[in-house]
Amino acid sequence: MRLALFDLDHTLLSADSDVLWCEFMIAEGRLAPLFAEHYKDMAQRYDAGTVTPVDYCDFHARTLAGRTVAELQPLRERFFETRVRPRIPDDSRELLQRRREFGETIVLTTATNRVVSELTAADLGVDHYLCTELERHDADGRYTGRTTGVLNMRSGKIDRLRQWLQAAGHPEHLLREASFYSDSINDLALLSVVKRPIVVDPDPRLESTAHRKGWTVLRLNRPVSTPPVDAVAVPVRTLVPETPREGDRRGQAR
Repeated sequence: MRLALFDLDHTLLSADSDVLWCEFMIAEGRLAPLFAEHYKDMAQRYDAGTVTPVDYCDFHARTLAGRTVAELQPLRERFFETRVRPRIPDDSRELLQRRREFGETIVLTTATNRVVSELTAADLGVDHYLCTELERHDADGRYTGRTTGVLNMRSGKIDRLRQWLQAAGHPEHLLREASFYSDSINDLALLSVVKRPIVVDPDPRLESTAHRKGWTVLRLNRPVSTPPVDAVAVPVRTLVPETPREGDRRGQAR
């Protein structure tokens, strides 16, 4: 088995799921308009790589405190259809499909919590999905506003992948031999662990790191954004071979 790991926000999705969710909940009257100042500040700190995983994940978990699964379900469905699906570019779906054709197991790993990102993972048809998990009250199932387990952010993504591999009975070396696609400096730890790090429309700090380390920089066609004029576009097809050569199969099997 070969693993193809993917980040979600600004990688497969041309936006930040948590920002979209906060905007959506304000528009729905479920969060106060003044909350916009707080989530925008959190997003800026995340992009800069200066917020801690605990602060980031707990901030977004608190927006769900006191709500039930049943209450949130129609909101989640409407959120996905109106805010998320239109922002998944065709290039993302093509990239995932070509990794499937190459025989790789696709794992989506995101810091975004399950309420916000689960329907996206289902729509993308990934084989496995790792996210930040949320705590619920035993008595009534309402979300407590807290997270539970290892936060799936920065080095936590490595820990969660190792936990998943162990629970599934897979050897840990699969992680070291994997490919990982991400846009964010927040994923530097996982990018540094895998055999094939690929940065996708990266933020400035990650792009600088990628050039210094000789990592592949991939540009997707995103109708809502324009790549820098000096960016060298790398077509998806050049990164994913049509089929592995027989010699490659033998080499990968060793």
